[in-house]
Amino acid sequence: MREIILCTFLTLDGVMQAPGGPDEDAESGFRHGGWQKPVVDDEVGAAIAGWYENADAMLLGRKTYEIFASYWPTADPDNPFTGRMNSMDKYVASRTLTSVDWQNSSLLEGDVVDAVRKLKETDGGDINVVGSGDLAQTLMRHELVDEYRLTIHPVIIGTGKRLFADGAVPTALEPVSVSTTRGGTVVGVYRPSGKPSYDSY
Repeated sequence: MREIILCTFLTLDGVMQAPGGPDEDAESGFRHGGWQKPVVDDEVGAAIAGWYENADAMLLGRKTYEIFASYWPTADPDNPFTGRMNSMDKYVASRTLTSVDWQNSSLLEGDVVDAVRKLKETDGGDINVVGSGDLAQTLMRHELVDEYRLTIHPVIIGTGKRLFADGAVPTALEPVSVSTTRGGTVVGVYRPSGKPSYDSY
């Protein structure tokens, strides 16, 4: 069975919105787009590259798909990610799109939860969910995430969409690997391990 891997860039206070640029996602008046680049370093880039070693597909929500589809087809071919992003299969969850034109992209049909469950049963490698905050919330609510791969950057934004927002399903996580780059970014890989336990001192 294929695994769903949630790959997300976060601020220290848990914001995932618009890491890539000021115009990436200004929903709800968000004014901090592009917060990641000033706090990223080569070690972070190497870690992210490693996230794709066993993946041969991406699962994207509409907004992230449109951002990627407008960038990667004409991105610098010398960028080591360009060829990989364009050649991978892309599965798109959307209630509004009727077609997707980016190379190797296809729309999920019907209920997204059912479609992802069926997708997990197909042959192939890992499926990375990148960005796609609304889709991520749906996958977490239905316990479809097999692993979290997070970069937690040393910056506080104060507002914006959060990966673990109010109402997140309580989940215990088992650390697979956790490291800190020289620039202070925490690179953490975690797997769900049931419900949290509780105790007192």
